[in-house]
This record gives sequence, structure tokens and C-alpha cells, in this order.
Amino acid sequence: MSNKRPETMERIATPALAEAFIDEQIKAIRAQVGEKKVLLALSGGVDSSVVAALLIKAIGKNLVCVHVNHGLLRKGEPEQVVEVFRGQMDANLVYVDAVDRFLDKLAGVSEPEQKRKIIGAEFIRVFEEEARKQEGIEFLAQGTIYPDILESGPVKAHHNVGGLPDDLRFELVEPLKFLFKDEVRVVGKALGLPDNMVYRQPFPGPGLGVRCLGAITRDRLEAVRESDAILREEFAKNGLEGKVWQYFTVVPDFKSVGVKDGKRSFEYPVILRAVNTKDAMTATVEDVPFALLQQITERITHEVKGVNRVLYDLTPKPTGTIEWE
Repeated sequence: MSNKRPETMERIATPALAEAFIDEQIKAIRAQVGEKKVLLALSGGVDSSVVAALLIKAIGKNLVCVHVNHGLLRKGEPEQVVEVFRGQMDANLVYVDAVDRFLDKLAGVSEPEQKRKIIGAEFIRVFEEEARKQEGIEFLAQGTIYPDILESGPVKAHHNVGGLPDDLRFELVEPLKFLFKDEVRVVGKALGLPDNMVYRQPFPGPGLGVRCLGAITRDRLEAVRESDAILREEFAKNGLEGKVWQYFTVVPDFKSVGVKDGKRSFEYPVILRAVNTKDAMTATVEDVPFALLQQITERITHEVKGVNRVLYDLTPKPTGTIEWE
């Protein structure tokens, strides 16, 4: 089958068009898969979540979802994946707690590209182990969308399943391969996924691993996770959720002197980043109200353990990149 989007394909911009697409894909999936089983690496991101919801409607328990918690997800995300897919959709979900395994592999590794390679390679190993435990799997579902094909070919690299061993001869199931991201979100809404999953802002494949700068330590990783949760909560409360393209926190690998409870402290800073972009090639910095920055600073310095400063990154792209690593 061609990897070129059909010229006659209408943009999916309405619930009615999304429903028609879902019905069409359910028939196509059933025709391709029959009664066989399908395996899916379910990260909880938009693309894999929409694929999971679509395949659940098409083949039910014959979809085996594997959610690997590598310890680098945002606060509450692993729990949300389990609740939405196992609790609400009755999915055949395998949850893998691999936090210690990943963090042990990453201990002492500070070079960003090496961290990415370790995370990607370890994910493939964990996913392969889970795949081999399953019986009767003949298909591998992926959240490939059309920009992935245009940019990097048919295998969706950031789901890290392109490197499975050759003896796992899975046939690919890619029901979203001709959709753009905005269309995927419309389909996700029509499938009943929660808004905070459908409209989740872009998140790097290595997760918080590239926001815990330098060698990842558990204390700084937790500081990233907790401060990020506060930032997202405050942006939502103050009307910035959905208006700012991407916002997150970063914790660098150095400490500075501060004062807490009348005593000298020597703790980490948290860096806030909030940017807007159309294509991620360039980005501008969001003009966050100063009073809100003060509120976020107050909360982070008092609620996040091991932190005594908050900084705001004012650098556009270029000269900076969106992420720090």
C-alpha cells in the first residue's frame, strides 16, 4: 500500500468526519487482522492513545497494550494510562514497572545523546521481553502519523519499536498513517479519550530524561516532575493551557546558595520554559504575566523538595532550542 496520502482524502475537521473515519478504519483493521492478536506500545501520548482506542473498538481484547513506566513520565501519567485504558475501556493492558531498571542504566551518564540512546535501546529491550511473553501475536500497531512518513519513513522512531529483532516478524497496523496531528486529536475526541490526553502538549521521546540536565539523579528527576506539575496546574488555572504551545520545567546539575527557614540552603534551581511555534523550527517566548511567575515561584520553592530558586528562560529559537538537551 502506498505511503502517500490520497489526494481525494478530506481533512478530518469535524466530529462527523471523525466518526466516518473511525467506521472506515474499524472495517480496514478487521479485514487486515481478522481474529489475530495485535501488540501496541502504549506510551500515553496522543498518537499511541488514539491508536489504542481505535483498535479496542475494532478488535477488543485481541489488542495487547504494553505500557512501560520508565520513570521519566510526567506526574500522574502512568496512573492515567492505566485508569483510562484498563479502568474505563477494559483494555488488555500490560503495565511494566521498569523505573529502577532505566534509572540504574542511566546512572552517571551526562551526555545528552548517550542518554537518549540508552533510553531508546532499553525501551526496545523491555518491549521485546514483553512481546515474547505473549502468544499468537502477528501484528504490531504503531501511532505513525503522516508527518512521520514525510520526515522519516514509515517506522515511527520516537515510539522506539522500530528496532525489534528480525525474528519478531510482525506485520504493521498503522491506522493513523495519513492523518496530521490536528486530525488525530479530532479522532481522539470522537473516540471518547479525555481532553488532557487528546490535547497533551508535545513531549520528547526520552521524557523528563532530557529535562533533568546532565546525569540523572532521582532527587532532581523528582524536582523536575513536581515543578512541572505545578507549572501545568498554574497555567491551567490562569487560562494559558491550550494557548501556549509548550511549557515545562528543567532542573540543571548544579546548586546555588539560598535561605530557607532562616537558614542557609544549598539547593537546585528550576528553570521555566514556555514557547509558541507553528512548525517547531522557530519559537517565541510566551509573555507570562509577572504576577503569575511570582505565584509559580512561590509554590515551587515551597512545595518542591531541594529547590531554592526559579528562573524564566527568555531565549527564543534561534538562538536557543525548545528543549535544553
